[in-house]
Amino acid sequence: MCGTELYFFCLVVMSGANTFGQWKKQCLGKVDFSKKGSVDEDIGHVVSFLNERENYFTTSSCSGRIVLVDGVPDSPDVRKQNCSWLFVSHGKCATEDVVSALRKSSGDAVLKFEPFVLHVQCKRLEDAQLLAVRSTHCLEVPLGHKGEILVSEEYICFVVSIANLKMEENLKRIDRFSQCLMAALQQEQSTCSTEGENKEKSAYKRRRRRQQRDLVRL
Repeated sequence: MCGTELYFFCLVVMSGANTFGQWKKQCLGKVDFSKKGSVDEDIGHVVSFLNERENYFTTSSCSGRIVLVDGVPDSPDVRKQNCSWLFVSHGKCATEDVVSALRKSSGDAVLKFEPFVLHVQCKRLEDAQLLAVRSTHCLEVPLGHKGEILVSEEYICFVVSIANLKMEENLKRIDRFSQCLMAALQQEQSTCSTEGENKEKSAYKRRRRRQQRDLVRL
């Protein structure tokens, strides 16, 4: 679907209209416990579009971010539950902000760029055909070890410039993804409406034939 193989679009299929509707209402009514506490502006229109559809709702999302994390020294695990965030931006960032945050490091500091992520629940198996995979449009660069900065400020500037370029491309991909997703779902709705109309016409024709046969018998 228009290059969506570049994106992480996780879908979980649920059975039962009542179950799905109840879970959707419950999930969308929950307080947002993310660090930011709200949906990122650059992906808000996609989240709203999906949540307005009967057969979909989102459980989490991120428009993409540049983040400086401080992990446990000598640990290969840099997942967010095992590290602290020294700096995070959902847009392009300045080198001086990253350097300032890096000076606060006491562990293994890593600068990361993470592309946009969207987790979606689906009502039916057919709805889950809009499936894509995780992007390779990422960046992860070690900058410090045990609180000591290992690279020059010039190198940090270079890495930040790469992260900013990736963020620009990420926002373009969100726009392309949004257009393709909306076109696909609108086409699906149009197809379903046409199929429904055709079924109604077929049922009407069958009734008419039965009525005509009954008249002939009379």
